[in-house]
Amino acid sequence: MTDKISLLLTDDHAIVRQGIRAFLELQPDLMVIGEADSGENEVRMAAALAPDIVLMDLVMPGIGGVEATRQVKLVSPHSQIIVLTSYHEDEYIFPALRAGALSYVLKDVGLEELADIVRKAACGESILHPRVAARVVQELRGTRTDTPNIFTELSERELDVLRLIAAGRSNAEIANKLVISEKTVKGHVSNILSKQHMMDRTQAAVFAWQQGFVTRRDP
Repeated sequence: MTDKISLLLTDDHAIVRQGIRAFLELQPDLMVIGEADSGENEVRMAAALAPDIVLMDLVMPGIGGVEATRQVKLVSPHSQIIVLTSYHEDEYIFPALRAGALSYVLKDVGLEELADIVRKAACGESILHPRVAARVVQELRGTRTDTPNIFTELSERELDVLRLIAAGRSNAEIANKLVISEKTVKGHVSNILSKQHMMDRTQAAVFAWQQGFVTRRDP
C-alpha cells in the first residue's frame, strides 16, 4: 500500500493541469490520481476517489469553485482543499474559506512552494497567500467588536436594494421601484456583494433571509 499524498487537480485549462501534474508527479511523496475540468466533474471524482488533497480553481464553467468546494467537503470530508487561483478579491476569498477551503494561494506560487503547501495541507496546516492573510486579519479585527447589525457597512440605498433582491425582484424591477437606473442598481448590487464577501445575489438573498433582515411582509 502506498503512503503517498493523493491529489485531485481541478482547473478548466488543460495546460495548467498538465504543468502542475508534471511537476507534482516528480515528488516521491505525492501522487496525482485524477484531473477535473469543471466543478461538477470534480465533485463526482472526489466522491469516487476520496483524495487527500484537492487543488481547486475558483472560476470555472458550471457550479464554480466555491460551490464545488462546499460539495466536495460533503462527499469527501477527509479531503483538504487548496484554492489555487488568480483572484485575491474579497468576493472570492471569504466565500471560498467559508465553504471549507483550508488554504488559499495564488497562481504565481512557485512549484516547489506549492508542493510544500500540499504536504502541509495533508497535515491539516493552512497556508494563505500573504495578501489573502492580510485581508483575513483585517476582517477578524473588524469583526471583533460587537455590532448589532451585520449589514452596518451597507448604505441606506444598498439596504433597500438588498431587501428587494431578497424579495426576488430583478434589476429592472428594483430600478422601477426605487426610481433609479438599472446601471445604478447593478452598482449597488456589486457593492453589496463586495462588502458582504459574497459571490452572487442568490447568496446575498439567502443570507438576508437567514439573518431575519427581511420578512414575508417586505415588498
